[in-house]
Amino acid sequence: MRSFRHLPRLPRPPRRSALRSLAAGVVALAVTAPGTAIAAHDPNERQLAAEVNPFTGTRNQGNTFPGATVPFGMVQVSPDTGHFSGYGYDDTRIRGFSQLHLSGAGCAAGGDVPLLPTTGAVTRTDDAKYAASFTHAGEQASPGYYRVRLSSYGGITAELTATTRTGWQRYTFPATRTANVLINAGQALHKVTSSKVTVLDDRTVAASVTGHGFCADTRPYTVYTVTRFSRPFTAHGLWQGTRVTPGARTTSGGGPRGGYVRFDTRADKVVTAVTGVSWTGLDGARRNLDAEGGGTFNRTSTAARRAWEQRLATARVHGGTPERRRTFYTALYHALLAPNTGSDTDGAYTGYDRRIHHAEGFTYYQNFSLWDTYRTQAQLLALLAPRELRDASLSLLRIAEEGGWLPKWGLGTVETNTMTGDPVTPFLVSAFHQGLLAGHEEEAYRALKRNADGVPSAASPFEGRGGNPAYLRLGYVPYEPKAKHKPGDFDPAHGPSATLEYALADAALGTMAQALGHDEDARRFRERGRDYRNVFDRRTGFFRARDAKGAFTGPADPKDAVGFHEGTAWQYQWLVPQDLPGMFALIGGRDAADKRLDAFFAYPRLLADPDATTRRVWVHSPSDYYHHAVYNPDNEPDLGAPYTYLSTGRPWKTADVVRGHLSLFSDRPDGITGNDDLGTMSAWAVLSCLGLYPVQPGSPVWGLTTPAFDRVELTLDRAYFPHGRLVLDAPGADEGGRYLTSVRVAGHPHRATYLTTADLRAAHEITLTTNARPSDWGTRPQDAPRPTVG
Repeated sequence: MRSFRHLPRLPRPPRRSALRSLAAGVVALAVTAPGTAIAAHDPNERQLAAEVNPFTGTRNQGNTFPGATVPFGMVQVSPDTGHFSGYGYDDTRIRGFSQLHLSGAGCAAGGDVPLLPTTGAVTRTDDAKYAASFTHAGEQASPGYYRVRLSSYGGITAELTATTRTGWQRYTFPATRTANVLINAGQALHKVTSSKVTVLDDRTVAASVTGHGFCADTRPYTVYTVTRFSRPFTAHGLWQGTRVTPGARTTSGGGPRGGYVRFDTRADKVVTAVTGVSWTGLDGARRNLDAEGGGTFNRTSTAARRAWEQRLATARVHGGTPERRRTFYTALYHALLAPNTGSDTDGAYTGYDRRIHHAEGFTYYQNFSLWDTYRTQAQLLALLAPRELRDASLSLLRIAEEGGWLPKWGLGTVETNTMTGDPVTPFLVSAFHQGLLAGHEEEAYRALKRNADGVPSAASPFEGRGGNPAYLRLGYVPYEPKAKHKPGDFDPAHGPSATLEYALADAALGTMAQALGHDEDARRFRERGRDYRNVFDRRTGFFRARDAKGAFTGPADPKDAVGFHEGTAWQYQWLVPQDLPGMFALIGGRDAADKRLDAFFAYPRLLADPDATTRRVWVHSPSDYYHHAVYNPDNEPDLGAPYTYLSTGRPWKTADVVRGHLSLFSDRPDGITGNDDLGTMSAWAVLSCLGLYPVQPGSPVWGLTTPAFDRVELTLDRAYFPHGRLVLDAPGADEGGRYLTSVRVAGHPHRATYLTTADLRAAHEITLTTNARPSDWGTRPQDAPRPTVG
C-alpha cells in the first residue's frame, strides 16, 4: 500500500447501514485453469459478468483500471488519463490506451506503448497536449471489454478487448483522409529511460520500452510490443523529442520516441489494432501476436467475457440487493487480476538474472505485491484458483534460483524492495499447507530457510530481510531510520513492525519445517515466532521501537510511535496471529484484550451509529496512515484485526465489525477501501462475504463468521477438493440473522470458530444457524484458533 497523490473523498449518497442491511444470496463460483474441465454454462441463467463494474476503485485512490483484460493476463489494455496509476475517474481527457497496468498498486508502473486515435496533422508529441476529451456518458466497461466515445478529433469511438498476451483496439473514425493512430513509446506511467519504434511493413509497427521507477529507483526492465493493423496504412511517420519526421521507419538518437500511422476512412471507418506483448523480446511479442492475435474483435471480446464467466461462477445468486451482488462480483473480479502471466506462448520468460528461460509444465507469473497479498489474496486463490497459485509459487522459486533471492515486491522482471518484513514466507508456506508445492517442498523450504537466516550480499539488488543481522543477534530489528540501504524500503527504518512481520513469518516457517521433519529447525523458528515480545514496552502496554542498545525510543503515545510502516502501534498490536494468547497475556488477558479491541473499533459507537463510525471514525483518507488509535480499513496491517475477537471469546463482535467494514465496499467508483493492491482489499471483501477468513497467514486455518449471504455454493477444483463443491448454508443471514448460534460441518456439530483446509476438503456442506442475538457458540477458550508458535 503506497500512494503519493491524494484525491478528496467525495460525499456518498445516504443509504441504510450495512450492519443492518447487508444483502444475502446464493453464490456459486466456477474455478478453472487452462486445460481444466468446467461445468457447462446454461445460457438461460443470468450472466455474472454483468454484475461486475470495472470502474469500481477508479476514484479515491483505489487505483484500479477499467480497461480490458482476462484473468491473470499479461496484458491489461486500458485508458490513461494522467492519473499516476493510469485512470482517474474525475479526469476528463484520455492520453492513450496502453498495454500494461497494475490493479490497485500505490505506485506508478505500466502505461507502456499507449495508442491513441486522432485526425488531422500530427504536430504534437506530448500526450498531455494531444489527449482527447471524453465524458462518462460515452463510456462503458465490463469484464474483457471497454468502450469510450472521444469527443475530440471529430468524434472517435474506441473499443478495447484482450487475450492473455494481446491487447485489441478497435476505432471507428469519422470519414477523413487523415485518420491517425499515435504510438507513443516515450511516455509511460513509470520513468522511461530509452525506447524505440520501428515500422516493419505497411501494417506492422514494433516498439520497445526500457524503464524503471515504481515506489523507488529500481533496476531497469524492458517490455516489447508488435502492433498489427487490420489493413495497410496510407502513410506513417516517427518522432523524437518534438521533431516529427514523415516517412521515417525507425527512431534513433535521444528524446521521447513515438510514431503515427494514417488511414483513409472515407469508405471504411473502422480500423483495428492488435498488439502482442512480451518481456523476452520482439520475437516473443511477434509469436504471441501470431498465436493470440487471430480472429475478429467481436470473437475475442466474447472469448474474454466467457473466460470471466467461467471464473466468476456457473451457479446463481438468489436474494440480496442488486448493489450487494454487484459489489461482491466486482471484488471477486479484481481479486482474480493478478499475479500476471509473464511467459510467452512457448513458455519463454525473462528471469531476474536478465536471461531467457523456459517454463515447462507451468505458467510463469510475475508482479507480486507480497506485503499485501500474503494476508488475503493468496488464500483466496488457494481456494478458488489453486492451479494459478501453484504456478505463481513455482515462479517465486524460479526467481530465487535465477535472481539469487526471494522477492518482497517483484515488478515485471525486477525486485523493487517495496515494503518491509518477510511476506514471501507466509505466502509460500500458505501454498505449502494447501498442497500446492507438491514435488517442490524441499526446494521451497531451502529457499525460505536461506531467506529467514541470512541477508543478500551488498552486490545483490535484493534487500531481503535487511534487518536480519541485528534481528538474529538481538531478537528484534533496531529502529535505525538513517541506516545505509539499497534502493527501496528497508527494515531498520521500520524496526518494530519489521520485527512483528519477521516473527509472523518465522512461526509460519516453523510449521513447514515440522511438517517436513526438520524438527530442530521447527523448534528454532517457532520459538522465533515469539520475538514479537522483544518490542513490547510494558510501560506503555504497546509495541514500540527500540534502538540498537535496547532502549525504547520515540514518542510513548502509541498513536504517535515511530517505526511502524504505514500504521501505528495501535494498528500493529494485533499483528500476532501466530500467538494471540501470548499477546493477550502481555496486556492483561482475554478480557483486557477484548476491552482494547472495543476501544480500537469504537465498538459501542459502531453499534449505535454504524455509518458514522465506519466512515468518519475509522476512515480518514486513503494514505492517512499515522497518528490514529482506531482501525484503518484502508490499509493492510490490521486487516485481520476484526477476527481477533474469535480469540477473545466474543465471535459476535467479529460479525459486527466485519459487517461494518463490508459496508465501505460498493459498486461505485469509490467503492474500494484504500489501494486495492493487486486484489488484496477485494479479496478481504470476498472472503469476509463467504464467512471464511485466513486468520493465521502461513497456516491452513480459516476463521468462521456469518456469511454475507444466505447460501454460498463454491465449485472447486477436484484436484485439490475431492468433492468439487462446498456449500455454506446460512438461512436468514440477510434477514437480521447476523450472529452464528451453531455450526455443523458435514452434518457434525462444530463448536470451534475456525476450520482447517482439511475440514474444507472433507466437507461438502457447512450449515450455519443464525440469529438476531448472540449465543454462547464459539465462546470457550478451546474454541479459538490455536497458536502456531513453540
